[in-house]
Amino acid sequence: MDIASSLAIVTLAALVHASFQLSVSVLTLLSGHAIGAKHSHARVLRLTFGFVSGVGVMTLLALSFVSLIFLHIFGYDAPQFVWAIACGLLVGVGLAVWIFYYRRGKGTSLWIPRSFAHYLSDRSKATKSSAEAFSLGLTSVISELPFILAPVIISALVLIQLPSNWQLVGIAIYTVVSLVTLFSIWVLINSGHKLSAIQKWREDNKRFLQFAAGGALAVLGFFVYVCKIVSDASGTF
Repeated sequence: MDIASSLAIVTLAALVHASFQLSVSVLTLLSGHAIGAKHSHARVLRLTFGFVSGVGVMTLLALSFVSLIFLHIFGYDAPQFVWAIACGLLVGVGLAVWIFYYRRGKGTSLWIPRSFAHYLSDRSKATKSSAEAFSLGLTSVISELPFILAPVIISALVLIQLPSNWQLVGIAIYTVVSLVTLFSIWVLINSGHKLSAIQKWREDNKRFLQFAAGGALAVLGFFVYVCKIVSDASGTF
């Protein structure tokens, strides 16, 4: 794959990552608790920015770590069967998103166990400083690894093929694009939009977001399969 195709795959994978909602849910909880506690706008801004920063740092670390592992194991290009497994994982996770990403019923309750959901809610309520909010951001990314690991893996496989300077560009693109949804919610919250309106929009559109995320994962899997496996196989004849 050329550099443009590689970066396009990384960007699409990051957009899929951005469509997942666990970090968004925790951000709205954190904001709601801070606003309900009558904190100043400046403090709410610091807490929420600390959370978004934590999500960004953990995303960057996760992608860098997986890329480093692949680079150590496979060198600058993974075998075809690894690419095939990664494509299958994308499609499988896409189906999982369609089936059980959101719980049944009203609201935007996600797939995570209720005990852990209560833990995140309690942690967001107890968060009083930017450092604690940053830590909560780190935790939210780790919590969603079962779903975000698939786009991270395919991005890492793409990145290890690139020259070192383009690897850094790819990691930066993935990190920034993956934060698009979270950053948009952060801007809305801190510009005075009501959390109730944001939450209502999320609830009204949750099935679309669920379908879009699952569909994008499947499309990404087929696209990478064609670009990497089919094209390479055709070039051997």
